[in-house]
Amino acid sequence: MSQNWWRDAVVYQVYVRSFADSDGDGIGDLAGVRNRLPHLVRLGVDAVWLTPFYPSPMADGGYDVADYCDVDPMFGTMADFDELLAQAHSLGLRVLVDVVPNHTSDRHAWFAEALTAAPGAAARDRYVIRDGRGADGELPPNDWESIFGGPAWTRLADGQWYLHLFAPEQPDLNWRNQQVRADFRKVLAFWLDRGVDGFRIDVAHGMIKHPDLPDAGLDKQISLLGRGELPYFDQDEVHEIYRDWRQLFDSYEGARIGVAEAWASTSERLARYVRPDELHQAFNFALLEAPWSAAGFRTVVEESLATTARVGATTTWVLGNHDVPRPVTRYGDGEAGTRRARAAALFSFALPGSVYVYQGEELGLSEVLDLPDEVRQDPIWERSGRTDRGRDGCRVPIPWSGEQPPFGFSSVDGWLPAPGEWAESTVAAQDARDGSVLRTYRDALALRRGNPALGDGTLQWLDAPDDVLIFRRGPDFACAVNFGASPVELDLPGDLLLRSDGAADWSGTLPADTAIWLTTGKINHESS
Repeated sequence: MSQNWWRDAVVYQVYVRSFADSDGDGIGDLAGVRNRLPHLVRLGVDAVWLTPFYPSPMADGGYDVADYCDVDPMFGTMADFDELLAQAHSLGLRVLVDVVPNHTSDRHAWFAEALTAAPGAAARDRYVIRDGRGADGELPPNDWESIFGGPAWTRLADGQWYLHLFAPEQPDLNWRNQQVRADFRKVLAFWLDRGVDGFRIDVAHGMIKHPDLPDAGLDKQISLLGRGELPYFDQDEVHEIYRDWRQLFDSYEGARIGVAEAWASTSERLARYVRPDELHQAFNFALLEAPWSAAGFRTVVEESLATTARVGATTTWVLGNHDVPRPVTRYGDGEAGTRRARAAALFSFALPGSVYVYQGEELGLSEVLDLPDEVRQDPIWERSGRTDRGRDGCRVPIPWSGEQPPFGFSSVDGWLPAPGEWAESTVAAQDARDGSVLRTYRDALALRRGNPALGDGTLQWLDAPDDVLIFRRGPDFACAVNFGASPVELDLPGDLLLRSDGAADWSGTLPADTAIWLTTGKINHESS
């Protein structure tokens, strides 16, 4: 890959806890990831993004970090990480690690020091800690709500309150504090010195809060995420941090990158995170949220490409991750959901830019909706009063082989139980089956890597019937998707490269919920 490798890379997200268990404790670990790297090489991805593996009490699946420069024994040792990194690099895979800068664990040494410090002390200023309102400070400083439900403030024993935009075990850092900025620069340098190729930045939009901590002025504030303005998200000063980080990344050889998990009220504000002197990529969740329709998908593509083009950045395409229901289920579940998820994957792989694949998408896994209540671990479950089932359903360990759970993930039951019907969805089963989701993904990514027209660049829309999208990449590649409920006849000459449903023929009839890739130099339709 080139120095600008990220512009058209396919990045595979590994949720470490649920990928592969090497030591028989039912929990995925770094050695398990290393052992399964050949699967990712054969799949055809360019890079691996690892979710947090740092020491953590696991109040939020590892996103409550107690030490940013070590490995939790649950996941192995620093030697395991170094071996994983070296093996990945030897196989041609780049490695991104999660960094969680908005908040720490309440078990982090910094927070322990803040708790023992007096109000106004330097140690306490590392976090957003304030006096309360009311006659005796008995009320929170403002009306901010936790993303996980309930208030975003918890009172300390001395009467002050600390901010946690997520769980109470995740106190928010004060990024207006220069020591916090300096210490995090050291954290980034620690991992860059070990050889990581970049970082996925958790809650990249949240590190700076409005200095006056004003009320948000409404309930269910999470409903404004990505749609409206909130005084604790996407503040202008956050970009100072990323300009500084970009200078650090650029000081290392090998094109190290930063990828923002950022939400903003407009696409224009989101694009600010990927200006030339800031981060390299930002997750584009618009396609993930788009309705299953030709109009919805086209609107997202046009707006996304136009927005990133204005700042010279590349667009990312995301259909799923560890925080949202799996695509198969979002698109209707069952046969219809599977067909649509397969078609959406081919559509996204053919678009200009970079693609992120969440583990298990290449197997066509659906959301596990019937997990027993007693095994659920997402803090959303308890903080919502057990009304929101949370994100555990997309975090069930993925199936590798065999006829019974845990399907080769571990030698014992996994930390979340896999459904018995996944026997037909294992890597081994799909590897042996023509037209499987896994084999379609492999074929698509091989074609994508081998065709210079795909990846970074532009597209040209072609005239298409209602409920159908057709676009061309370069002189001899076309992608067509039928979003409708009925087959459509297409006057689209060319030779079939791939069908999302796994079939091997092309007669001019495109079935419902199906995508095709064609190679042809004969496409001369008028663009629309």
